[in-house]
Amino acid sequence: MIVEEMKIFTVDEANDMLPVIIPKLTDIRSHSQTVSRLRDAAKRAAKAAESGGGGTEHGSMYITSLVEIGKLTTEVIELGVQIKDYTRGLIDFPTMRAGKLVLLCWQLDEPPVIEWWHDLEGGFAGRQRL
Repeated sequence: MIVEEMKIFTVDEANDMLPVIIPKLTDIRSHSQTVSRLRDAAKRAAKAAESGGGGTEHGSMYITSLVEIGKLTTEVIELGVQIKDYTRGLIDFPTMRAGKLVLLCWQLDEPPVIEWWHDLEGGFAGRQRL
């Protein structure tokens, strides 16, 4: 993505965004867990359907969770936030640091304040304290 088109956050803007993002990430994680739990049954039902068999009793829950993940993901991305891991609720906020594009990094279950950043290549493993 071209930097001019990318939303660039200050640390304060990213922190202010967390109360909006946290409920969405919590829901994404919950739906992701549902999808993971029901994935094998959905695959078996799809295979059975090819030969005229029935579905799965949790098919609507599986589909609803997929749809919700897509909807919530779109909402988060439209805010300029990058989702890196659904199950961990790991997100990045693009920011400028010393004239270089880097990412402010946060995940569910951390205190609701941005404390970490990493460069574009380093990823989560390259996190550094602000």
